[in-house]
Amino acid sequence: MGAFHWSRNRKTSDNNNNNFSTTTATNTTYYSYEWEMKNFSLPLINDPNPKSEKLEKENTTDQNDNNHTNQSDSDSSDQPLCLWDFNLRTVVSSLASETASDALGVIEFDPSDSIVATGGIARKIRIYRMNSLLQNENDDEGQNDVVLLDHAAAHDYYICTPAKLSSLRWRPGSGGRILGTGDYDGVVTEYDLERRTPVFERDEHGGRRVWSVDYSHWDADPVLAASGSDDGTMQMWDPRCEGGECVAAVRPSLARCSVCCIEFNPFGGPLVAVGCADRRAYGYDIRKLSDPVLVLDGHQKTVSYVRFLDGRTMVSAGTDGCLKMWDTVRSRVIRTYMGHVNNRSFVGLSVWRNGGLLGCGSENNQVFVYDKRWGQPIWVHGFGPMGGPGSDRCFVSSVCWRQAGEERCTLVAGGSDGVLQVFVGNRKSSSSSK
Repeated sequence: MGAFHWSRNRKTSDNNNNNFSTTTATNTTYYSYEWEMKNFSLPLINDPNPKSEKLEKENTTDQNDNNHTNQSDSDSSDQPLCLWDFNLRTVVSSLASETASDALGVIEFDPSDSIVATGGIARKIRIYRMNSLLQNENDDEGQNDVVLLDHAAAHDYYICTPAKLSSLRWRPGSGGRILGTGDYDGVVTEYDLERRTPVFERDEHGGRRVWSVDYSHWDADPVLAASGSDDGTMQMWDPRCEGGECVAAVRPSLARCSVCCIEFNPFGGPLVAVGCADRRAYGYDIRKLSDPVLVLDGHQKTVSYVRFLDGRTMVSAGTDGCLKMWDTVRSRVIRTYMGHVNNRSFVGLSVWRNGGLLGCGSENNQVFVYDKRWGQPIWVHGFGPMGGPGSDRCFVSSVCWRQAGEERCTLVAGGSDGVLQVFVGNRKSSSSSK
């Protein structure tokens, strides 16, 4: 085990915001999850009243288009069929009592699906090898045996960071060597995991928290990256340029709302999806950022996550307590998923593309799994009572699917109390699923 500590002079993070809340105010006039963006070709406007919600609803649904089936009403009423057996395999916690000080805000698998990284309030990037977390991964006979581990013994190594982390993303084409981070001090940093040192840094968000970082997967420009922040902008930048030159900055709407989530289309192409506190998700063509090519209007509160399920389908999560699957070609809701509890915090969202499963956390301290075909959950698992002070306020704050496999899946979930749990699912046989 090893640790690398890197220090630099920065402003102090907000030490009172330890729950990744989407509604916590940073001062009397600005709300950290009230986000918005507008066209980068227009001057950025400092809205004196960021709480104002002068938002005009845009009806992007073509009422005459009956060729695309909207199944949000019909299928969500059907009884969901679970084709998977899920089992808890590993629980990783700290022997010391670390609750709010170790909240896990983000979990990411590397491109090989053999390494998982976590980050959060504790100012640490922890790197775990999956063969350590799943020591009996292929032992189906022992699938009811839960392995209990301590973070200090379970992780391969960790890197100390100057601020609390809100986002992690592996840089494409780096062979799993470069990990990008966004933090509460408004800084984007790339770490070389072989040397365990920072190799790139940019601070263009005026010290406002960076909530999301991602990299382009488009062959025409595979190194382009973007960051979304409390300052209400998504900024696109190129780490190959000295100082990470800003390519463009966009602000989707007129109010000064935070940009909560960003994801480039992982299947390639120039589309980048953005979720904002104005209750909408947007899609931009990175070749022309002056106007969004998609406006997805359907959530009643902040859009906290956006994830691509396939080349034409996207899933969004909102603090209105629901997930929505969208057809990105027609800008229409295909289905709404409800069951989990989410009205103020980041609870995570991840999609397993091979199996068509969605995973998210919940403010009632449970993990939820949805099959994309049904609006109700197919599996729910509670993290259980922790027994310590404040345990009644714990919630599942991050989730991530391992993309490998088709008959077996792995879901890793993290809690606001710093506990990491690893679940393995096996596809049921056709006879047992009937």
